[in-house]
Amino acid sequence: MNPFERVHDACQVDRRVHLLGELLSPLLVEAADVLDVGCGDGRIAAALSTVRSDLRIEGIDVVMRPDASIPVHLFDGLNIPCEDDSYDTVLFVDVLHHAEDATALLREARRVARRQLVIKDHLLEGFLAEPTLRCMDRVGNLRHDVALPHHYWTERRWRRTWASLDLGVVGFETRLHLYPFPLHWLFDRQLHFVARLSVGRQTDVVA
Repeated sequence: MNPFERVHDACQVDRRVHLLGELLSPLLVEAADVLDVGCGDGRIAAALSTVRSDLRIEGIDVVMRPDASIPVHLFDGLNIPCEDDSYDTVLFVDVLHHAEDATALLREARRVARRQLVIKDHLLEGFLAEPTLRCMDRVGNLRHDVALPHHYWTERRWRRTWASLDLGVVGFETRLHLYPFPLHWLFDRQLHFVARLSVGRQTDVVA
């Protein structure tokens, strides 16, 4: 682990897990069966379970971590090994920009989800957005053997893709405050979003 990674882990990892648990928990439907796609070590799912004891969460990932906090199954990164309509909620937390084909993976999530998709990911918006996101990805993920294709999308592209898959935008938020002062000036900005998507109902779509 290099010095940048040490600083990142010491200052940000626990904070991120806690804040994302707080941000995402109100978005999940009551008593939901949740599939966490690309769950990693499962810490965010565990944080959600702490806040929402009514949730039942399982994970899938392309890499099995021995310290995973939730039940995890391997998958190939594209084909979700689940039956149609088998989970109330499919959850993605900073996963889709790592996918080789994010649209295809979203289509699979749409097939598996009965009620909703909840997504936290990045936006390619604002000054020096791409190099900033690349830096963040490298520091946070390279040592975990996570693929880094750097497939960052604008808000317009995200919304058009969701509309093409018949996913309705129920909520969309970019003011997440994931980083403390003064890091938030560089790493928050308009670079992150959380979206709540309904299955089969379109609302709030940008043309």
